[in-house]
Amino acid sequence: MFELKKILGAMLMPLPLLGILCFIALVIALRTNKLSAYIGIFAISFLLLVSTPFIGQQIIDPSSQLKYTFHSNQQPALDKIVVLGCDVNPNPQLSANSQLGNCAKSRLVEGLRLANIYPNAQLIVSGGGYAKVTNSSLMQQTAISLGVDATRIKQNPAAMDTADEARLLAPTLVDFKVALVTSASHMARASDLFNAQGVDVIPAATDFYDFSAWPTHKQYIPNVEVLKAVTRYWREVLGSAWINVRRWIDPEAL
Repeated sequence: MFELKKILGAMLMPLPLLGILCFIALVIALRTNKLSAYIGIFAISFLLLVSTPFIGQQIIDPSSQLKYTFHSNQQPALDKIVVLGCDVNPNPQLSANSQLGNCAKSRLVEGLRLANIYPNAQLIVSGGGYAKVTNSSLMQQTAISLGVDATRIKQNPAAMDTADEARLLAPTLVDFKVALVTSASHMARASDLFNAQGVDVIPAATDFYDFSAWPTHKQYIPNVEVLKAVTRYWREVLGSAWINVRRWIDPEAL
């Protein structure tokens, strides 16, 4: 009974429920417009499939991201800890940490963990934002509220994407021992961009996705968290493809 309740509850969530309703509607539409219906059925079927933990797990391949975990026992010292920006939700009525999205919080927590292990390392928080509210300023305010000395933190508020972050920060990072903190799915592209600027970074990934431990009754039900993970994976595929195109056009680009 417990598992049945969980299955029914999961199936009634917006993604699986509306997806199934769309699928049924498209099957009915086959009577009048077969081509459009077939395209719709393929699209909605693909969306639902990649949103299931079982399929999503095969796409994102969490085990391949484990090489980006940071091992402090292998790094006796660090000079710089760079935390890349992510999502922000500006709202002046909220505290700084509440304006950071989950991705940004996850990255900042890892940065603060490393800052605690390496008390002499400079903490660099990066990322632009909206209007006058930047990811870097919110991260700095949050870090200070959690006990980090303000003089130890440097902002990089002008960067609007990872290429900007690498380009703007490179002059202050070259020849230093640098830990790069970003999401596990983003680490390969981010490291590549920093390496291209002459900065040899040590990966310190966070924000991992792994659905292998989810119970069996959830493995085949579409879930928005899985869709989010697959979306991030796809964004990295597109981002890497764009970098390759830019470099093909101009070898000096990025």
